[in-house]
Amino acid sequence: MTAIPGTEPAELDEQPDSAKGPAERPQESLRAWFGRVYQEYGPALAVFGLLKLTGFTVFLWLLTWSGEYLTKNPRFGGGARPWDVLAGWDGWWYRQVAENGYDPRLVKIGPPPFEFEQNSVAFFPLYPGLMKLVSAVTGLGSYGAGMLVSVVASFVAAAGIYALTSRLFDRRTGLIAAAVWAVFPGSGVEWAVYSDSLFVALAVWAGWFVLERRWLAAGITVFMAGLNRPTAAALVAALGVAALIALYRRRDGWLGPVSAVLIAPLGIFGYLAWANWRMGDWSAYFKLQKGGWLHFFDYGEHTFNVLRTILLGQGGYAFTYPTEDMIALVLVVLLPVLLFLLIRLRVPVFLLVFTLITIVLVLGSAQIFGNTSRYLLPCFPLFLPIAVALRRLSLPSLGVLFGVTAVASGWYAGYVLFELGIP
Repeated sequence: MTAIPGTEPAELDEQPDSAKGPAERPQESLRAWFGRVYQEYGPALAVFGLLKLTGFTVFLWLLTWSGEYLTKNPRFGGGARPWDVLAGWDGWWYRQVAENGYDPRLVKIGPPPFEFEQNSVAFFPLYPGLMKLVSAVTGLGSYGAGMLVSVVASFVAAAGIYALTSRLFDRRTGLIAAAVWAVFPGSGVEWAVYSDSLFVALAVWAGWFVLERRWLAAGITVFMAGLNRPTAAALVAALGVAALIALYRRRDGWLGPVSAVLIAPLGIFGYLAWANWRMGDWSAYFKLQKGGWLHFFDYGEHTFNVLRTILLGQGGYAFTYPTEDMIALVLVVLLPVLLFLLIRLRVPVFLLVFTLITIVLVLGSAQIFGNTSRYLLPCFPLFLPIAVALRRLSLPSLGVLFGVTAVASGWYAGYVLFELGIP
């Protein structure tokens, strides 16, 4: 299988100045460093920011126009002001952790399926921890601090997507990939009190560190991602595969890859061990997810039933949200095409393994089907074949395409997700 012409990954042996240690690169002033970063990442961040701001504005306008937020509970897509919906649902739980900490418990309240009382321990600590830190430093409340962390993290993720894509292909493709991150289905949670932007930022830069063969940095980044979301298990596995390949090829010695493999899983497994210990049951976290949120791995049974029901025009599956579900269905149908094109590009194994495992975890679990667009948002490697295909377009054509898509994203990635469904 050959790569598409012009899309061969860059040689991993190349070590740009940014990848060298302090002793290997010339010293530079802080001002010069900021200038170099601005010159390198400025265009990508500007494109991302403009597209996000456009979609975000349309989203808030739609909320104001509909007025639905005024009729709903502030915890569930409502509030006194349109932007209050951005701190509902999962955002409410993150604010509870940031303001009050954890109170781990496993309280049985009835028979299945909702067997246990919901508990904030289901939400991993890195994001609310940063919310609390930012709140203490800036004086912002938990809502403002959460929004600030998410917005900044979204730009860090955009910079990482640009850097990684540019390394594999070219700067034009990198700019387009950063633009896709701004308008991808599910991108409405990038600027909300949600942990998604932070997780994607960590996942992208972990991938970049692996490509640069900076194993210790990759291990620490995956460790941090493991403190943010349980789906970091896909990152741990991808890093393990990449490290094994490096050891087999004897290209980087053994200390770096082995250290990365040992450090990477400590975040996710450390938190799970603590949570289970505090709740008095070594499988308590997964019992809580299943009995409190009806979220568990069922080998794809729920996803299959939902797809069959939608395609046959039937009803009756759990958590039915027609508009949100239809967007999720379109994305699921497109997944095989995007995966095929991604494999054709012959991307590094870390990116491929991470993407495949994430898709298996998403489609193989019982959960709110409409949230599929959000759950697949971390699959940033799927942006690569889209960006490669779009780079053939002229600049005016790209401007029209992404301009229209940015406006539309205010509806399909914002309003549909937060008001017509559940984010």
